[in-house]
Amino acid sequence: MTAIALAGGLAQRPGRGGHAWVFLTWLLGLRGLGCDVVFVDRLEEEWIGGPVEGSPQAQWLADTMARFGLAGDWALLHDGGRRTLGLGRAELEERLDASALLVNALGYLEDPDLRGRPARRAYLDLDPGWPQMWAALGLHDGLAGHEAHVTVGANVGRPGCGVPDCGLEWIAIPPPVLLDEWADGHVRGEGFTSVVTWRGPNAPVEYGGERYGVRAHAFRELVGLPLEVDAEFRLALDIDPGDEADRALLECNEWRIEDPLAVAGDPDAYRAFVHGSAAELTVAKDMYVRTRSGWLSDRSAAYLAAGRPVLAQDTGFPDAPEGGLLRFATLAEARAGVAEVLRDPAGHGEAALALARERFAAERVLAGLLDRLGVA
Repeated sequence: MTAIALAGGLAQRPGRGGHAWVFLTWLLGLRGLGCDVVFVDRLEEEWIGGPVEGSPQAQWLADTMARFGLAGDWALLHDGGRRTLGLGRAELEERLDASALLVNALGYLEDPDLRGRPARRAYLDLDPGWPQMWAALGLHDGLAGHEAHVTVGANVGRPGCGVPDCGLEWIAIPPPVLLDEWADGHVRGEGFTSVVTWRGPNAPVEYGGERYGVRAHAFRELVGLPLEVDAEFRLALDIDPGDEADRALLECNEWRIEDPLAVAGDPDAYRAFVHGSAAELTVAKDMYVRTRSGWLSDRSAAYLAAGRPVLAQDTGFPDAPEGGLLRFATLAEARAGVAEVLRDPAGHGEAALALARERFAAERVLAGLLDRLGVA
């Protein structure tokens, strides 16, 4: 059995069901291909203002792994990596020594001893634009120490994309999704929905004389959409108290705002929220749009796999000519996209599921990636 390690930051974000699905998809998808998987996370006392043992963050990680049959397949590094929860340090080292590949999401595993143990290392870019620009500006060296570099930005490294390639060859993959986990036989819900963070953890970046912003900047240009169409719009929105003016603006324009911790606070609740939707409206970060990165979210892949059409802001992601995934660049195009989904919701739902099977199925995406990386 081929052993593969995945490193990423799950524990830091308790109660974020969609964020948990990012890592669960990789772990369960690789396990479905017959791989032995281990997940490596890290958390420091100063990040959470108290001990890691017994913290809500550590419990969130433990509960999430146990819920999906991964109870013996994770380690949480803390105290500078000297101590671990889950697997002990020695056992973790043994698992990494046996691994043919480390998939290091955003370079999260920095410990050079642990990172160097698997036979190969692949950097996984989940946020195209930020790590590359940080590296080009000398602000981030996480790209180093990896033999391969993988991105969910379909256009990174290609002509016309504003994301610097940093002299590296980038392997582009679509966000994988577990079709069986998202299959849904329930009656379709109501309205266009999404689960979003208003700003997110990354600040805008100044690069090449341009300032690349976050989702809030793009969303303000679409704020009047619900007033122009006959459809309901619901957002499970993570927004800071300092952005109360933006929240009020959204509500004045008939966006229904819900607490993501209440409606999508674990992987099961997040999935139920998607199933309770008719379609997704996704607004991309300004970085993704203006660089033409070709980004599409793992969340949108889940909507597609649930048979829910997606109306997505255009980032240069490849066309889906049969429907199911519709794109917009302006408010007028978003309005037309809503009308098109409402015209034939069943047809677009069927096209969405077909597209998920064709392009996003985890067994296909991950098997293809392992093949490109030379991992049996």
